[in-house]
Amino acid sequence: MTEQPKLSPTDWVREQTERILAQGSTDGVEVLDRPIVLFTTTGAKSGAKRYVPLMRVEESGRYAMVASKGGDPKHPSWYHNVKVNPTVTVQDGDKVATMTAREIHGDERAHWWKLAVEAYPPYAEYQTKTDRLIPVFIVE
Repeated sequence: MTEQPKLSPTDWVREQTERILAQGSTDGVEVLDRPIVLFTTTGAKSGAKRYVPLMRVEESGRYAMVASKGGDPKHPSWYHNVKVNPTVTVQDGDKVATMTAREIHGDERAHWWKLAVEAYPPYAEYQTKTDRLIPVFIVE
């Protein structure tokens, strides 16, 4: 039996996810006219699958997961889930793939951070709102 992933308790995130699921594609689902992808993560403690729509940051078939939480001082809950369970599912358009996430640092993070800000400029502002260095994962 396959467990149905859980939707976000946050209204606008849940509505994005429901739209993707209803149409079977991330195409046309955007934030500030920028595309998103839908990740499915596994809970660190619960083991429950959870949908996580994030901005589309892609290069050569690899994706970034940017743990910005809008510049909040705390990491988003999915950050801890991915640290413990790095196998994630990525839906980009109607294509779905199982991939592995790893947190990146140094020059590799700098490269992907630049791509992330190009893909979604508000990330730069989010970084100024928090003392934490916003984590970035590469999913490949």
